[in-house]
Amino acid sequence: MRSSYRLLVLAVVAIMSAACVGTSAPSPAPSPAQPTNQTQPTNQTQPAIQTQAPTSEIAMANVARQVVDPSLAIGAADDVNAFGLDLYAKLVGLAPTSGVVMSPASVSIALAMAAAGARGETATQMDAVLHGLGSDTSADAMNALEAALSSRSGTFTDFNGTSHELTLGIANAPFAQQDEAWQQAYLDAIASRFGAGVRLVDYKTDPEGARQQINAWVSDETHGRISQLLDQGTIDQLTRLVLVNAIYLKAPWLFPFDPSSTKPADFNLLDGSTVQVPTMALQTQLAYAHGQGWQAVELPYIGSTLAMTVIVPDDLTTFEPQLDGDLFKEIVSGLATHEVDLTLPRFSTETKANLSDSLKALGMPLAFDPNAADFSGMTTQDKLFIAFVIHQANINVDEKGTEAAAATAVGMSAAAAPTEVVHLAVDRPFVFALRDLQTGAILFLGRITDPGAN
Repeated sequence: MRSSYRLLVLAVVAIMSAACVGTSAPSPAPSPAQPTNQTQPTNQTQPAIQTQAPTSEIAMANVARQVVDPSLAIGAADDVNAFGLDLYAKLVGLAPTSGVVMSPASVSIALAMAAAGARGETATQMDAVLHGLGSDTSADAMNALEAALSSRSGTFTDFNGTSHELTLGIANAPFAQQDEAWQQAYLDAIASRFGAGVRLVDYKTDPEGARQQINAWVSDETHGRISQLLDQGTIDQLTRLVLVNAIYLKAPWLFPFDPSSTKPADFNLLDGSTVQVPTMALQTQLAYAHGQGWQAVELPYIGSTLAMTVIVPDDLTTFEPQLDGDLFKEIVSGLATHEVDLTLPRFSTETKANLSDSLKALGMPLAFDPNAADFSGMTTQDKLFIAFVIHQANINVDEKGTEAAAATAVGMSAAAAPTEVVHLAVDRPFVFALRDLQTGAILFLGRITDPGAN
């Protein structure tokens, strides 16, 4: 039966294939269960082409990116966080003793681009899992969030008058088969919501060249931190579309750690054993909170628009099952300025995972069903379904600050301060959330169980 399918790749990367069909049938009218806010398919069309570079063309929808109310970003951030924590729980379940890092923002953007073309019960399930991200009613909010995050980069001056660069880059670049017909409504949606013009490639005659072009784009956007998002064999002559999102962050601390204070210190592992790891030390006024079975501290980055929230549970294994959007909000809302004597290990971790089974388990199995999935909002020429969702993220944290990157591939197949000093020793497994302070959106989320493992 494999030969009866044509591959279409969507990504953030997203990778999609499509089951071969004969004459295209008209797109079905929305079922009663389908959200009425979904963009409806109109005509199917070959997009207008502009030459962008000697080796590529770009198909531009005749729609500019919408300018939306910036205040809508906070609502989208809440949805990104809720979805990201749901997915984080699934990833932790797959690797209960290992470090994990992911980007809720990257996965959300990737799947939102796919959800914009979903219809019927497929759209209903995706909306439920994604907390509405990708639906027409959330389009302005998602657009506002991405615009807010994209404005964080800049040059900032520290307390000594020294200038520092903070970089937060978010980019979307769909790569589509050059002679495939796509619904104009879908091209308009991804242009107006994500600022993405479709780049035209030829998977049919040069799939390896297309894969290398996509990987090179991701590598450029992540400053080389993710150089091989798509492995050999992922792209073939049946590939039709790859939706790509990449996020890159490089941010110095507002209050850097003094490298001369970094010393070896004990870190308690989940199995009760202890290892010695390089541990940084800092005493200053920081946002701090504590609750039943946990403590938290927030480390701001230069510019004071981004921060890392470090959550240190008494017992990680009993804490994480409770960690949802509501608890995270409770932790963040409880943060208040204290004089904090902090020790924190230097750490780095990386995760590359296929999220398909986790997303099915969260409640969107139809999108992965070749017989039942409905992505007719993208094209009615081929029947599409999601074949896989690959996500890769990495992060490095040291005395100076943080560098991190993420990309996601959604594959579809043919078809007020107290004077007391608070002491917090991060000497046991902990959770970290790197978030945007103005919207609250979690950019990177993870856990460290052994700082010396990588």
